[in-house]
Amino acid sequence: MSFLQDNMVYILVATISMSIPLILASLGGIFSARSGIMALGLESMMMTGAFTAVVGTYFSGNAYVGLLAGMGGGALISYLYGILCIRYKVNQVIAGVGLNLLALSATTLLTELIWGNRGSSPQVASIQLNLSFLSKVPVIGKILEGQSILLLITGVFVCVAWFVLFKTVYGLRLRIVGENPKAASTMGLKVKAIKYQGVIICGMLAGLGGAYLSIDHIDLFQRNMTAGRGYIAVVIMILGRYHPFYVVVAALIFGFSDAIQIYLQGQGIPSQLMQTIPYVVTLFVLAFGVKHIRPPAGIGMHEDDH
Repeated sequence: MSFLQDNMVYILVATISMSIPLILASLGGIFSARSGIMALGLESMMMTGAFTAVVGTYFSGNAYVGLLAGMGGGALISYLYGILCIRYKVNQVIAGVGLNLLALSATTLLTELIWGNRGSSPQVASIQLNLSFLSKVPVIGKILEGQSILLLITGVFVCVAWFVLFKTVYGLRLRIVGENPKAASTMGLKVKAIKYQGVIICGMLAGLGGAYLSIDHIDLFQRNMTAGRGYIAVVIMILGRYHPFYVVVAALIFGFSDAIQIYLQGQGIPSQLMQTIPYVVTLFVLAFGVKHIRPPAGIGMHEDDH
């Protein structure tokens, strides 16, 4: 019984840890989708955030500067995504997938140029703060005590996102633009500006999720280290019905599947087989879990569409 309990604590700790970047990225995706831009570029935003976080930490020696650099990198690539989708009205699927491929190749090239190694960067400073002060909390203390301070920050962002989206005038305007940009334009709202804001908020949060992977999770940047998490975050955003609290639940499901595959790899089961688990879960969710979920009606539309 003790063996089972110890393993369950390990799996639950890993579940929460693996869920943090997914929650942040899908939370950002909500702001983008609610403004009418489907966040199919989340993978590029996470990848860029992971890379720029390591660059910022490497040159400053401070992981918290790296976190800000990660958010800035995510915002930069999301702004490019916004230019393509909003100004030039490029198909959002093409723009998103194109930027994802660009981010993979660009970060690989820059890693080689900066550190002379195409595969990974040197190890950098990491976030030192954790939630050890919660170790004496009954039941969940053991699960939370080793978690990064970013878990607490993520929880705050989830609550703030819910409040902004559903309890403020700005959130109402963002949702109106996402549902009917033409009607929003006739009401006098600055549709393009609001769309850009939604996309840039998306990039900052996704960049923070990528920064967590690089300077909190393993303390370095590796080629393709996001490994499709941006695509999974898109699925989580849809499964969570574009709502911050539901997204947390959906992210924990995927985090649990990721934790299970990591645990089973340690039990001698072939790693190649176990690494497919999160993607198999994604396929099942896409096939059976999102059939009746309606996205914002204005996704892909512009204020001058007829």
